[in-house]
Amino acid sequence: MVSIGLCAALAARGHAVQPFKKGPDYIDPMWLGQAAGRPCRNLDLYLMEDDDIVATFARHASEVSLVEGNKGLYDGLALDGSNSNAALAKLLDLPVMLVIDARGMTRGIAPLILGYQAFDRDINIAGVILNNLGGSRHESKLRAVIEHYTDVPVVGAIHHDERLSIVERHLGLMPSNESHVATSKIKQIGEAIAEQVDLDKLLALSKKEPLPAPRTAEVLPMPCGEKVKIAIARDRSFGFYYADDLDALEAAGAELVPFDALRDAHLPEVDGLYIGGGFPETCAAELEANVSLRSQIRQAIASGMPAYAECGGLMYLSRGIAYEGRSYEMVGAIPGDVKMHAKPIGRGYVHLKEDEAHPWPRPDVPAKQIKAHEFHYSSLENLPMDTRFAYHVERGYGIDGERDGLIVNNLLASYTHLRTIGSCYWATRFVAFVRRCKEQQAPTSITEKAL
Repeated sequence: MVSIGLCAALAARGHAVQPFKKGPDYIDPMWLGQAAGRPCRNLDLYLMEDDDIVATFARHASEVSLVEGNKGLYDGLALDGSNSNAALAKLLDLPVMLVIDARGMTRGIAPLILGYQAFDRDINIAGVILNNLGGSRHESKLRAVIEHYTDVPVVGAIHHDERLSIVERHLGLMPSNESHVATSKIKQIGEAIAEQVDLDKLLALSKKEPLPAPRTAEVLPMPCGEKVKIAIARDRSFGFYYADDLDALEAAGAELVPFDALRDAHLPEVDGLYIGGGFPETCAAELEANVSLRSQIRQAIASGMPAYAECGGLMYLSRGIAYEGRSYEMVGAIPGDVKMHAKPIGRGYVHLKEDEAHPWPRPDVPAKQIKAHEFHYSSLENLPMDTRFAYHVERGYGIDGERDGLIVNNLLASYTHLRTIGSCYWATRFVAFVRRCKEQQAPTSITEKAL
């Protein structure tokens, strides 16, 4: 809430705000991006090399760049903290605004702040924002304690307010593309933060020299050719897309044509199809009711249209989804059935090894283990014994604990979410695949054109 509010409040004051989010997240970046008015960028110490992170930050940094962490300042998978929020702050030479949930705290907040400072002296804790306070008396006590025992300035004090909450679901916050009141909610949060955080003080404490030019250049591993049109599902069901992936698709020669799987009766005239992640189960009745679009997508994939689907997209392309005691008919391009579960089936980082069956053109670079991530409460069941897969799962779950990347004609569908970073060039490879399929279907002679 603090990060969303800061983005909204600073943008409302006329600042150009660029949000970043640490880790493999879609939902928080959707809220941050909407609050700031520009796409949020992900920085992931596990999936990205240091140079990729520095280059991404330097390339997109703006007048105000705000990086929202995940978990606590020093939390992370590695014992040495090499993938923590602190490590990211150190890598990018960023001051830290420590947000502390101070419910029920008074004098005990001092050793907490002092401990955070002492744990790593290389981290610049430039200020503290007190959160979830019980009232003005509570705020006064905390300010007096912090001023007496520490040298960390208090930048803001946010009182507990039920109006500032956002509905949560099993993956975290409800996505902003599903919330009918997202715009008004962001405005409300921004106004509350502006009233309770000293924005001028925050900006003054956060000033730093911009990072030098990117150390690494964006490289396309395959030559670009003729432009291709790729339909992309953008609606309440499907909204999990990384901004850098969309940039990479366009840089490789794709024109992305959005469509609404809930309302559009027909696919646009395109050469390929891309359906990202989301929550199709919560919109299952509406997706099922759009019979004409489901039928057209099924026929297009059966006829060889190149397509790529991740997680929610895979679920939509299956025969059906069983959710909360009901079954909903879906596209039927994938010969399997989706079942929702109470607990995650696959959650966390994934390591994939690409199999020879993978349909996309391979770049002329050494093959490496693919690092990615997954987070799904559903399983894909009743697949035929002869189902083909593009990946062997070395870490994670995928579709069946051992494999992922189901192949049907020219469709590749997986539970794994890929990112075009490091040595994973999925976006450029998919565009090259769409282009190759288009060229193979094109008439090869004047006679064929006439026919």
